[in-house]
Amino acid sequence: MTPIPAGYKSKTLATWAALLGGPVGAHRFYLYGLGDWLGWLHAIPTLVGAWGIQRVQDLGQDDQLSWLLLPILGFMVAYTMLQAILYGLTPDEKWHARFNPTLTASPDAPASGWAAVIGVGLALMLGATVLMSTIAFSGQRYFEYQVEEARKISQ
Repeated sequence: MTPIPAGYKSKTLATWAALLGGPVGAHRFYLYGLGDWLGWLHAIPTLVGAWGIQRVQDLGQDDQLSWLLLPILGFMVAYTMLQAILYGLTPDEKWHARFNPTLTASPDAPASGWAAVIGVGLALMLGATVLMSTIAFSGQRYFEYQVEEARKISQ
């Protein structure tokens, strides 16, 4: 069995990092380090969406700004769940070629197992639920606003 080299990047761990901490860039930091500027950018839409949740709690669902802020969080969560799915479904050979080049030609390279598959399944369920909820919320609020404006015009 080939020893695992220093700096080894686990596909399973990357999948679960995206699943559990994706909206704050945990998967990016795991794969590329704390200097990854794209990882730091993940926090911006997440915080903007969290601000939308706070506005809904403070001002209610009639706050129009929260209509714009909440979908940002929803799309960010859906995006990171897609990342988790892509990581988990990447063939081991391609994963090692990209993140563990010293293991590419090794027949004893660690293979991902059921933990990655379970992570993909959970990411699929969570991502689909969040995406559909985001679309439903946004559509409902938009059409309610349109009805209110139509009533104002007709009076």
